[in-house]
Amino acid sequence: MPRMSARRNFVKMHGLGNDFVVVDARVEPFAPSAAQVRVIADRRRGVGCDQLVVIEPPQGEVADVFMRIFNADGGEVSTCGNAARCVAARFMAEREGSDPVRIETRAGVITAWPSGDGRISVDMGPARTAWDAIPLAERADTLHLDLGLTGVPEVAAVNVGNPHAVAFVADAEAVALESLGPRVEHHAIFPERANASFATVLDAETISLRVWERGAGVTRACGTAACAVCVAGVRRGLTDRAVTVHLDGGPLELAWRESDGHVIKTGPAAVSFTGQFDEIAIAA
Repeated sequence: MPRMSARRNFVKMHGLGNDFVVVDARVEPFAPSAAQVRVIADRRRGVGCDQLVVIEPPQGEVADVFMRIFNADGGEVSTCGNAARCVAARFMAEREGSDPVRIETRAGVITAWPSGDGRISVDMGPARTAWDAIPLAERADTLHLDLGLTGVPEVAAVNVGNPHAVAFVADAEAVALESLGPRVEHHAIFPERANASFATVLDAETISLRVWERGAGVTRACGTAACAVCVAGVRRGLTDRAVTVHLDGGPLELAWRESDGHVIKTGPAAVSFTGQFDEIAIAA
């Protein structure tokens, strides 16, 4: 049946300030072009967000929904931890239940469940640390990777559904993130680009973190970056397996489970507002 309106409903949500425009396309498909994504994400011309999230019917039989994620630059990415919390919270509110939600992504199926006080826990699956799983352009030591960039110490490379480069520094707040972040993101060693994280270990259970997210820039919070930092801290012998990661937007609780290598992330998800945008206008 042809559509009678060009209006598209959305929900604006955020996880610790990492904000999303969430579109439910389970009944009425929505396949935005990269140009449309950029308009929606634009904070002057559009709604404004770090990522556009489209909820679709599951592609397999093991999930409740499929989550598609587009960065502000229009590029599609495999997964997003903060977006998963928001989608899970939305889906739980819709069905008024507390059962786990299974969210299918391009990186696989992840499971989320309520943890009390408005927080959502997400099993992000196993962390990958092999050079070809990051992926890197060539075989290299993923725990001590020298990028040859002034101001960037050896990074630990981790894939938690997307590639991350983690640099441990004396003071993450003093890092020139706006200039160093893009250089790490676009380094030739990362054929799919990488999120750049600068972390300071405060103690064995506490990390301060600032993130440059590929395709989005400086972000107040990045869930997969927090997962990657947790894994990198353990691999470097700097932290325990359970840590609190303090981002610009607030804290996340992380645990790298020894039994199966899965990373569990816990934090809040909130609705900012609801609205509509005109698909014809954003396509112009």
